[in-house]
Amino acid sequence: MTDAPTPTVSVRAAITRALGEALAGDERVVLLGEDIADPGGGVFGVTRGLSTTYGADRVRDTPISEQAIVGAAVGAALGGLRPVAEIMFMDFLAVCLDQLANHAAKLRYMSGGLTPVPMVVRTAVGGGLGVGAQHSQMLEAWLTHVPGLQVVVPSTPTDARGLLHSAIASDDPTVFIEQVPLLSFKAPLEDRPVPLGLAEVKRPGTDLTVVTYGRQVHDALAVATTLAEEEGIELEILDLRSLAPLDTDTLLESVGRTGRAVVLHEAVVTGGFGAELAALLSEHLFGQLRAPVLRVGATPTPLPYAKSLERLALPGRDRLLQAVRRCMAHPG
Repeated sequence: MTDAPTPTVSVRAAITRALGEALAGDERVVLLGEDIADPGGGVFGVTRGLSTTYGADRVRDTPISEQAIVGAAVGAALGGLRPVAEIMFMDFLAVCLDQLANHAAKLRYMSGGLTPVPMVVRTAVGGGLGVGAQHSQMLEAWLTHVPGLQVVVPSTPTDARGLLHSAIASDDPTVFIEQVPLLSFKAPLEDRPVPLGLAEVKRPGTDLTVVTYGRQVHDALAVATTLAEEEGIELEILDLRSLAPLDTDTLLESVGRTGRAVVLHEAVVTGGFGAELAALLSEHLFGQLRAPVLRVGATPTPLPYAKSLERLALPGRDRLLQAVRRCMAHPG
């Protein structure tokens, strides 16, 4: 008897499946957000079909008010539910950051552990779509700066499904970041858990570690293939997956072994999460590093609407390739 083939699905379909499985498996799970009920299923179609299957009382459309959405999710979590709130674009977290950073993130600590806040905020990043400066920002550094918040960024269908299940099961609030251009990416969907706080080596290598997450993982893998074939440079690609909690052990082991690191992320370099990673690597591996830790990210400008200019602002394979070669040029 042969095993059934592993299905190939998109990241979007994997998230939809995880939400459906959570709704089916736990009556405490509820979804809320703008236009998430059928027929729309959210602006990107992620929740399509779920209100038809599980009812409008568990897949709830909300007013256009991010404050109300996250505030209601906090209250629902305190009341015993496990809400999954959708904020249409990550830029709009600025409107509801008080509820997220000052209430959801702090209540468990302030109550001595008596009032956990088991909620998830799903939010999308439109960088790469040409949707303008107010719909394109990768703002994970805002969130990782807040103790009590968990932050995850999947790069594959398997990671998206597994991380979302882990986030919903957690008793702490989690922000689940979905990069919209990645939603259509397809790969085999493996039926395995993906715990929070565990990075994964997507490609082993010996010469340099590229530390990254989200859709930039695929840029890093493409550059690694090119360098291996054309220049004999073997990159290790480390997908953090979870930014908070951070898998510090795997990060330090990988970079300590290769001796070189380039941090790649979509967010603006200035004050980005890559700065935290670079500082951590420098503090712990100062004597083992063969070159300075380099960062590759977006240029410090609001993302342009014109796609040609947007491509120049966002980090890409060429910029990563240049950084790797600069790092490898150090004799070590």
